[in-house]
Amino acid sequence: MSDEDVPRRAVTRNAKLAGLPIGYLGRSALGLGKRIGGRGAEIVAQEIQQRTAEQIFRVLGELKGGAMKMGQALSIFEAALPPEIAEPYRATLTKLQESAPPLPVRTVHQVLAQDLGEDWRDKFTEFDDRPVAAASIGQVHRAIWGDGRSVAVKIQYPGAGKAIINDFNQLARIGRLFSVMAPGLDVKPLLEELRTRVAEELDYELEAQSQQAFADAYRGDPDIFVPDVIFASPHVLVSQWMDGTPLAKIISDGSQEQRNRAGILLARFLFSGPARAGLLHGDPHPGNFRLLDDGRLGVLDFGAVDRLPDGLPPFFGRLLRIMGEEHPDVKAVERELRANNFLRPGIDVDLEALQAFLAPLAEPSKAESFHFTREWLRGEAARVTDLNASNISRKFNLPPSYVLIHRVTTAGIGVLCQLECEGRFRDEVLRWMPGYSDEPDEGRRSLPVG
Repeated sequence: MSDEDVPRRAVTRNAKLAGLPIGYLGRSALGLGKRIGGRGAEIVAQEIQQRTAEQIFRVLGELKGGAMKMGQALSIFEAALPPEIAEPYRATLTKLQESAPPLPVRTVHQVLAQDLGEDWRDKFTEFDDRPVAAASIGQVHRAIWGDGRSVAVKIQYPGAGKAIINDFNQLARIGRLFSVMAPGLDVKPLLEELRTRVAEELDYELEAQSQQAFADAYRGDPDIFVPDVIFASPHVLVSQWMDGTPLAKIISDGSQEQRNRAGILLARFLFSGPARAGLLHGDPHPGNFRLLDDGRLGVLDFGAVDRLPDGLPPFFGRLLRIMGEEHPDVKAVERELRANNFLRPGIDVDLEALQAFLAPLAEPSKAESFHFTREWLRGEAARVTDLNASNISRKFNLPPSYVLIHRVTTAGIGVLCQLECEGRFRDEVLRWMPGYSDEPDEGRRSLPVG
């Protein structure tokens, strides 16, 4: 296969990524000239931020692989950006969540022949060469399987593995640039986590096992739908076709009722997965969800999962419960944090500052009904990056076993704020979060999902 099928040669990819900081420096120099010429510093800074973001997401989308996966992860933080900055390139982020430049048809056929055999067409009644979606390491085609079922055929980009390793090495070198787009964002742990999880996503057979486990766990569910796996090989994954409105479309054009329903079902799915399937969906960006015509939430892409056979750690539930009390026992919070290695031995914290830092995190699970908004998330982002708050946050340690849970929680909240949804999220916490109430876990998990 030609290296030109996906821009993956090290020199080509490095040059594109290296061009990001060069472009930023050029815009900064131009901005200095504009300020000297009399334009306001704030206006010039906004222009630089906007154009930098546009270039970042365009390049990351073109490169696919680890670069695009980074772009998808960053796109979740769109809701936290100031409105005057976010609006001009929100469409760019949405496009990145849903699509990327497609592979040439001949390359698609080569991958299918490699994994399904030269007679691969005999396995399908129909196969559409035009992709319906393209993502970070693969693209999806619609087809009719031999038995007449409509299917989605996910095909991995040739050379994706090598491209990913190279991408993350290069992205780590230019990590500071992302703070121009989202000040206060710590990119290093995000990159490290993505590096680990994307490596797993290259194994389509492992993804098929995870997807089928979710499909079995939610079979017949009135609110959640996961397509069955029909065929899997190292580079091709064939699943039951799923129609529906992409969550990105609900975010941009959906009614308040649709956004509220999508939000509560997203929270329900993320919270209930560990209890029902022993797995946590690890990539909750809008491109992986659909609102079906019958009102169910359809879920896609199970390459990144956290295996939690015992469910979510009760630590999170206990922490939320304590912080949600009218007079929280902050010493008990400190004990929980130390017991779970979030505060290492010898690290001292001011308890009042700790309470002020953690209290807002319990708001969505404290109120009977909560409204997730971009404004609320921007306030939280500003609060966390405030000097006083950052003094507290810098003292925290994030144990490796909690990294993906933390990323899913953060990304999930970002999507809920993009949806601007409102609902009884406390009920979902009570139902699915171990440690939050005194009710036995099994009793809580057996409650109806509808």
